[in-house]
Amino acid sequence: MSTPLPRLLRQLSAGFSNQRQAFDNPAIFAHILVKFRPLPQLEPGSLLVEQSYAFDPGRPYRIRVLRAEQRPEGLIIQNKALHDDQRFWGGVDDAERRAAIAESDLKVLEGCNYVVRETPEGFTGEVEPGCRCLVKRKGAVAYLVSSFELDPGGMRTIDRGHDPQTHEQLWGALAGPFQFERTDDYSEEIPDHWLSA
Repeated sequence: MSTPLPRLLRQLSAGFSNQRQAFDNPAIFAHILVKFRPLPQLEPGSLLVEQSYAFDPGRPYRIRVLRAEQRPEGLIIQNKALHDDQRFWGGVDDAERRAAIAESDLKVLEGCNYVVRETPEGFTGEVEPGCRCLVKRKGAVAYLVSSFELDPGGMRTIDRGHDPQTHEQLWGALAGPFQFERTDDYSEEIPDHWLSA
């Protein structure tokens, strides 16, 4: 029986925008672009992801390499940071810059894997339990509580930061999830051997 991993990679390898949501509710939601592109030179399942504000797409506020893999316990998406990440800004739209990313540029983010479940239409995922995915924002360290829903039409995400001591929410979604619609399809860039595993 085939695993759901190829389906996950196809649905993730895309560009997304919440333009409709942002234009309908500009006081609440910024207009954000998210793009995931396969990185064939890295381990199977590796995708470059950039999140940026639509008015400044060349300066992403988040750039990561994700690696989707099927483990005995289920689907996992590893979350990796890039050393000196500004070197790779704009790589989602620049094949040469993407191709320059090597395994030695990556640093695993402890406690930040996503546990992924298949649904009839797509997938849901959330950061692994344990409050260990620590991020620094506005000078304060918080643990990340993050989840997503993915289907052929788009993606919904919620990210929140909580105080490691009090568990009080420090930042993040108050008005509900970001609603992203699919704008680009990069699934043709997935190497064949990733899909036959």
